[in-house]
Amino acid sequence: MTIGWRWCFWILSAFQAVVAVICAFVMRESYAVAILNRRVKQLRKTTGNPNLRSKLDKGLTAKQLLKLSIVRPAKMLVFSPIVFLLSAYVAIVYTYLYLLFTTFTTVFKETYGFTTGTAGLAFLGIGVGGILGQLNYTFWANYDYRKRAAMGNFKPEDRLPMMIPGAFAMPIGLFWYGWSVQAHVHWICPIIATGFVGYGLLMIFMAPATYLVDVFTLHAASAMAANTVLRSVCAAIIPLAGEKMYSALGLGWGNSLLGFVAVACIPIPFFFIRYGEAIRTRYPLKL
Repeated sequence: MTIGWRWCFWILSAFQAVVAVICAFVMRESYAVAILNRRVKQLRKTTGNPNLRSKLDKGLTAKQLLKLSIVRPAKMLVFSPIVFLLSAYVAIVYTYLYLLFTTFTTVFKETYGFTTGTAGLAFLGIGVGGILGQLNYTFWANYDYRKRAAMGNFKPEDRLPMMIPGAFAMPIGLFWYGWSVQAHVHWICPIIATGFVGYGLLMIFMAPATYLVDVFTLHAASAMAANTVLRSVCAAIIPLAGEKMYSALGLGWGNSLLGFVAVACIPIPFFFIRYGEAIRTRYPLKL
């Protein structure tokens, strides 16, 4: 007897509620505008001067702020080479995740005889790989940041070398997964392969995110919104063609096609490490 598929969402909601409560008490506000606005409110109370304003307060109405929140990310995506190219790379690897999702249940049920319930365990490979990628990135990125900050020579491009192991892990996982399934080898083999995909995804995902925050500082939320919109649209639309692609090419060559694209993307981190500073200083975006 099972508790039903609806409990998947109830359990996730319960975990999310617990995390939200913990974050509300543990996490600190980091948005400069919000921090200064709080200080201004306190000063107004203590001084009795209602005319005090934050230097970051532009005096915009709620309607104007809403319009700006929509226009600014779109402007960044269209006119900033850094935002567009890094967001496009993230969108590609994010789409891989959803393309793989379209095959997991069918592959592990039909090829390896998993039941509907146990087929869900096939997603553990990507999950474990993602966790390892997150831990790896958090440790080494913070270590490198503290070291460079102490030396006084930190720049945003120093965030990007963490993409390199992810850029190599992604095609390895895609080739490995596709051809191990095609050859009907033991089920643990493709699951381990998807661990490489999950690891690569997190490493490629996190580095541009922190990089865009460092580059755009006050407008970091808009840069991240542009990044999120592009990857979400690609991940929603492109996987719709996934089943037809795998039907035409098979799992081996279908995932190899994705792997070849991932190989072609390997130079992207190296390009931005080398030329990222020159691009962002040569093409500043007026916001």
